[in-house]
Amino acid sequence: MLRRIFTAFEYRDFRLMWAGACTSSIGTWMQKLAQSWLVLQLSGSAFMLGLDAFLGEIPIFLLALVAGVAADRFDRRRLLIYSQLIQMTCAFTLAWLFAMGTVQVWHILTLSFVVGVAQAFGAPAYQSLLPSLVPREHLSNAIAMNSIQFNLARVAGPALGGFALANFGAAWCFGLNGLSYIAVIVSLLMITTMFVPSPGKESVLESMRQGLRFIGRKPGVKTLIAVSFASTSLGVSIVTFLPVFAKDVFGGNEATYTILLTVEAAGAICGALLVAFRGKTAHLWRDSMASLAALGACMSAFALMPSFYVGLVFLFFAGLALITCFAMMSSLIQFMATDEMRGRVMSIYNIAFRGGMPIGSLITGRLVEDFAARPVIAGEGAILVFIGLALLASNRRMLAE
Repeated sequence: MLRRIFTAFEYRDFRLMWAGACTSSIGTWMQKLAQSWLVLQLSGSAFMLGLDAFLGEIPIFLLALVAGVAADRFDRRRLLIYSQLIQMTCAFTLAWLFAMGTVQVWHILTLSFVVGVAQAFGAPAYQSLLPSLVPREHLSNAIAMNSIQFNLARVAGPALGGFALANFGAAWCFGLNGLSYIAVIVSLLMITTMFVPSPGKESVLESMRQGLRFIGRKPGVKTLIAVSFASTSLGVSIVTFLPVFAKDVFGGNEATYTILLTVEAAGAICGALLVAFRGKTAHLWRDSMASLAALGACMSAFALMPSFYVGLVFLFFAGLALITCFAMMSSLIQFMATDEMRGRVMSIYNIAFRGGMPIGSLITGRLVEDFAARPVIAGEGAILVFIGLALLASNRRMLAE
């Protein structure tokens, strides 16, 4: 059973990439915890918390098509290294600003946008690089393993970040995040990929059109893209606004926020393990929509639950359903793409998948300020239940099944 779950680890390059990405993700989540708490503390505004998330994610939405062309024309490892170096510089800059006592909210928002630009080019490059590290039959397992490293980091990162924030201050969280990028840069320098893109002779605009035409010829992709946008714009709010639940709903502090974030991440790890064990590619669409409905139900239950400890149970299962749904949808889109078109396909998918996060965060932040966190998050969960059940009832199927 363990070998079935960890099949992708049989490949050296995937192990190296996984270890480097996990180390970097731990640092990222240390910074996310400190940064979210710092923004809320400096501004006292849930809207500013949503704006910070918006500025960090919106470049992925705006630059996705150009970044996808870049991932299909240039060495994906080099693109990722440049992306990591920019993010490292931003982390060290924020650490220095905080250590000097000069940090302001606008500094944080500006650096979030710069990091978002770097991630806009790094995301399709990373997603396109992943399938070249393992055989196609193990791609779903590799995607699930990638989700595990990300969510292991969401357990370790907030725990370490909460300790560092409480005992040493936010500058340590930002500085340690800067150091963590070294691990992923080293791993990128060590791996050998099965596919290296060749520069195309057509214009960037024509390359974009090729990607759009490729997507247009694939049945069911439009539905998948629309559902991806809905699931991220509504579903990720349960993570983004956990500081509000910790501070305003449950009357807690940094430790309360750390507990909430850790429980949600633990559920996400279990969801990724479930997808890895599942293995098969059949019925991905059906199972992902069932997971989407389950996510919505758990979000609503968590938001409305008066008991903190009972709420943790629903938060755990919300994390499980969130990653199960996202991993299955990512597998679907990866199976549809070819190596030559993978960067553009993933960039178009990212417009919906990643683009939904900043838009949803901004809207949800305003609604939370106007109507409070409980009814807003519960309402968004109810919408996800409706979408998931409606698509299950319509019996839509994807070509990859």
